[in-house]
Amino acid sequence: MTGKSEPALRVLVAEDESLAAMVIEDVLTEEGYSVMLAGDGQAALDLAADTRFDVLVTDLAMPRMTGWDLIPRLRAQRPDLPVVVMTGYMPPGGTEVLFAGQRGPLALLHKPFAMGQLVAALAGLLPSLPQALALETEAPT
Repeated sequence: MTGKSEPALRVLVAEDESLAAMVIEDVLTEEGYSVMLAGDGQAALDLAADTRFDVLVTDLAMPRMTGWDLIPRLRAQRPDLPVVVMTGYMPPGGTEVLFAGQRGPLALLHKPFAMGQLVAALAGLLPSLPQALALETEAPT
């Protein structure tokens, strides 16, 4: 990131394990993202109703509302919403079910994963707005 006045890309993280959520928040904040944490799918849905965000990072198994339920609810409003799914358990056939009918960008990470994999997944799903702006300002006229 160039450190100029570009808005930070906003990541909504739905993760019920608080230690994991804090580590994700620290890593993504260090990478220049603005991070909002939600302890479960319902809290993420509530945050999404009032707050702009660019990408969802979600666990699948959470209390109150799972990632399985959260993703289609958010995508009903924003079909192109980029989503990174983190899961420690995928039922047989779950990957196919997860990707079936998805029109927006979707990445899947199996826990445990290295934080670099999460950063790479986000970079692959999100437009490189800050880098594009830097390239435009450095281009010869």
